[in-house]
Amino acid sequence: MAITIIMAVMVMAAYFLLLYGVVGFVQDKRFFGSAPKENLAAIPDKKEERFHGAHIVGWIIIAIALLLFVGALVLGVWDGVKNNFGFLNFFGRFIAVLYVMEIYDIFFFDWYLLCRSGFFPHFYPELKGVVGPHMFGYNKKQHFIHFLVYIPACAVIAWICTLL
Repeated sequence: MAITIIMAVMVMAAYFLLLYGVVGFVQDKRFFGSAPKENLAAIPDKKEERFHGAHIVGWIIIAIALLLFVGALVLGVWDGVKNNFGFLNFFGRFIAVLYVMEIYDIFFFDWYLLCRSGFFPHFYPELKGVVGPHMFGYNKKQHFIHFLVYIPACAVIAWICTLL
């Protein structure tokens, strides 16, 4: 159970770092596919860096985030193999981590960062007045699909892990 909690924390940290690296430093709209359409329309195409080396800093943060994602997966698989996990143990671990990540996405990213804090307007002043509490739930269909897709995805990953 402790490893599963550590994995979930690693994934949440990685998810935030990924957002921070993209929004705060790389600032390329190609990465904003999940953003509300109103936000995308208000954000100008930025070609210049916020400061010299900002893109490099952003890509380093993104690389750290990706390493955290991979590290969480490796840790979970390694611990499960070491402790002779069966299919249900692996499945439960991975589904728990992904569901925690999705709930984190809903409440921290969508409810807090998008709707309540000044996170996005800090990096994109054009979003002042565009983002706000009215945006909460704009992607509820996408979240619902994620909750459904995670089930077979975790089943496949758990099955593969039991073969190790």
